[in-house]
Amino acid sequence: MYHPQLDTFLCVAEAGSFNRAAEQLYISPPAVIKQVNLLEGRLGLRLFERTHRGLRLTPAGQSFYQDTKYIIQYCKDSLTRARNAMQETGEIIRIGSSPMTPAQVLVELWPKLQAYCPDLRFQLVPFENTPENAREILANLGRNIDVVAGIFDETMLNLRQCIGLEISREPLCCAVSVHHRLAGKERLSVSDLYGERLMLMRRGWSHYVDLLRDELWKNHPQIQIVDFDFYDVNVFNQCEHNNCVLLAVENWRYVHPMLKILPVDWGYAIPFGLLHAPQPTPVVERFLRAVERAAGQSADE
Repeated sequence: MYHPQLDTFLCVAEAGSFNRAAEQLYISPPAVIKQVNLLEGRLGLRLFERTHRGLRLTPAGQSFYQDTKYIIQYCKDSLTRARNAMQETGEIIRIGSSPMTPAQVLVELWPKLQAYCPDLRFQLVPFENTPENAREILANLGRNIDVVAGIFDETMLNLRQCIGLEISREPLCCAVSVHHRLAGKERLSVSDLYGERLMLMRRGWSHYVDLLRDELWKNHPQIQIVDFDFYDVNVFNQCEHNNCVLLAVENWRYVHPMLKILPVDWGYAIPFGLLHAPQPTPVVERFLRAVERAAGQSADE
């Protein structure tokens, strides 16, 4: 349904080297290099910088990487939709999916969910995470998309006119470039961030982030806070290009291939769960109750 060179390109971008990609694809490194060279020639674009430290996506490569993920996911989703259309029985739950709102948690819960709702099927609906899409989709949940998985708090829910079903509390982490001085660590202390520029969403977006912000301003002035307005791929690119530190959660580990997400010893977390319409349909309501039970079962295991 799409050119297989795209799969090779994604694998190389995420592996960071031709050799590691070759191991994952079970082909030789020269074959991987040839496919990437052919793709670059066909597109008329240079996708990678080849350096002594490994491969690095060019600006064109970074843009193409994000679009390629959507292309491949859309092709896979189109097949899922076609298969769903063949189902004679059952109801469909439409799950919105973007880099910042990954549906992986629901995919992992689905075997348990089917024990409670064996007739339900799910359909992934990919969307680009932009301010306009966030505003439109979340204010109209139930129209084209039933649920979206993501972080939230009451401030955001009121702003977006939707309801959140909390599944877990996700620790607030930090994302850094794989070339950043902190990337070699497995866990950070607050003092590790001294002298760094820490990118935080602007005040008023989240009560939980503002609590962290106030703590840092009061007790850790050695950390320079840099505000931004919206989580999207461009923010992750800025973090990597400017060698900054970005507040993130572990569920975003696949958003950018050149960033590493590290836990931090500061004790702050944010609710993660499903966003849905204030008045969900009976089918969605049944699905939400099943998610509560399945998530509770997973937490007890």
